[in-house]
Amino acid sequence: MLMRSDPFRELDRLTREVFGPDRPGAMPMDAYRSGDDFIVHFDLPGVDPETIDLDVERNVLNLRAERKSPAPEGVEMIAAERPTGTFTRQLFLGETLDTERIDASYDAGVLTLRIPVAEQAKPRKIPISGGSERKQIGN
Repeated sequence: MLMRSDPFRELDRLTREVFGPDRPGAMPMDAYRSGDDFIVHFDLPGVDPETIDLDVERNVLNLRAERKSPAPEGVEMIAAERPTGTFTRQLFLGETLDTERIDASYDAGVLTLRIPVAEQAKPRKIPISGGSERKQIGN
């Protein structure tokens, strides 16, 4: 059941006045390496995929998403705890990542990025030449 009178409502009202009514909350993220890929998950529940904007410029990944209130205009909100507005986040990508081949998917409120390691940054074997090519010194 929803409470009509909330003791923290006045505090919320003051916070909205100071920070603005559409102050977005955090965009939680998990990141890890799996083989030759870096995987990044962003929690974006309730975000329309059409509002997600993702770009990379000079190894900086910029993410922007918008969540609108589901309540129609002109209604009296009883509780408004879910953040709405525009969410933004930047990730600084290392030179060893292939920013030309980033794959992005959105499922069940989670945006997943798969960022491959660049070919030139992957470990490789160095061939060693044999000892028959060595010169003998002093003979």
